[in-house]
Amino acid sequence: MGLLDTVLGVIKGAAANNAAPGASAAGGDSNLLESVIGMISDPQTGGLNGLIEKISAGGLGEQVASWVSTGQNLPVTAEQIQAVLGSSFVQGLAEKMGINTADVSGSLASLLPQVIDKLTPDGQVPGDNKLLDIALSGLTSLLGNKSA
Repeated sequence: MGLLDTVLGVIKGAAANNAAPGASAAGGDSNLLESVIGMISDPQTGGLNGLIEKISAGGLGEQVASWVSTGQNLPVTAEQIQAVLGSSFVQGLAEKMGINTADVSGSLASLLPQVIDKLTPDGQVPGDNKLLDIALSGLTSLLGNKSA
């Protein structure tokens, strides 16, 4: 469960560091966690591989390659993440979290590189989704049992 603990720690830290002033850190953390889990585990979009491909196809291939590799992660901006994921997705997430789209985009720009980096510890996207499924299942379970 080391992978699960690492990913959850990254998500909690990034959400807390990027929470909008006046926003509930616990509520924001839960909603952001749900959304990240949804993006990574959605079979209709190809899961982690699909998310990586979407971000790469959006012109951020060099950045994504750095997140997957074992080297240093290249940064992305909130504007780049919003352009790649789509304004409607970011707007929907902002409404769900009760904060503005700039804060959501900023949180995702900080969070996604770290999460993708932690889910690819050997510098490769896992071919066997069983480990990923176990980690995501554990994250979902923790989210469901989390008290606000």
